[in-house]
Amino acid sequence: MSMMEHGGVRPVTAVAWTSNSGTLPKNFTMIGLTEDGASANFARSLMKAGYYLCYSKDLTGGMVVSDIQIVSEKDSIPHGYSYLTEHLEPKATVSKKKRVCVRFAPVGSVDSAVLDIKLTAKSKMMLQHYTFVGDIHGYVLWCRKGQFSSPIPQAKPRSLSLDLRKLSLEQPSAPLPLRPSNPPPVPPSRISQRRCSLKKDNNVDKPDGSLQAITALDGVPFSLHPNYDIQANGMALQSNLQLNNIRIKSFQDIENEYSYTFTVEESAAKRTRPSVSSEDFPSVQ
Repeated sequence: MSMMEHGGVRPVTAVAWTSNSGTLPKNFTMIGLTEDGASANFARSLMKAGYYLCYSKDLTGGMVVSDIQIVSEKDSIPHGYSYLTEHLEPKATVSKKKRVCVRFAPVGSVDSAVLDIKLTAKSKMMLQHYTFVGDIHGYVLWCRKGQFSSPIPQAKPRSLSLDLRKLSLEQPSAPLPLRPSNPPPVPPSRISQRRCSLKKDNNVDKPDGSLQAITALDGVPFSLHPNYDIQANGMALQSNLQLNNIRIKSFQDIENEYSYTFTVEESAAKRTRPSVSSEDFPSVQ
């Protein structure tokens, strides 16, 4: 059957064991009764804590149950299958003689999956449109498989004010003319830009600005290195004298002191090398 014929039935995404409704995980449905009206408690003895089958159809995990099987304790689990998770009370235990295992698949990789599971207490009872999985601890497990469609992703709500800003036909206002009362803005230094950015980051979570932000540097002591601490070394007076003795040179002073004409290099480059002819050397007889 198609999903439209089932009225929008979602696939089973997980199967597990639970002791009761108190230990039932979120978004899970517990099978408390069989289709013929009997209790679906797998612990038949009154001395043992009971446990039930439960399943989920929550698609947030992106996985679906593509198949379900029952294996005995002597058989190895099929490849790609996994045993059911257990959400039980401390004293409850699941029998290992026969175990239910399921195979998971990504929701986008398969077209059909397990749509529903049911239990019956009598093996002679047949369920239409359901597949016999096997008998386990006095019950018969059935599953219904079919095609399904992935949920249609819902569009995220957009901000109306943002769309209106984009559609606005107003042009940005022109800059004001320069006047004595309207001086050109002075570009901030790197330190002021960093402080501004830190203030913006610190006030993101505090719209009222009443609380000061705590950074990683709060509480860390700050002090100068002894080599640069002039007052600690007693060199304040000496440094002031050195600063007073600094002479600021003009451009002409620098030219006069460091001027170099490269005359020696130019004269050496203009010299011509003496030519050597073969007549200067005696011939070898």
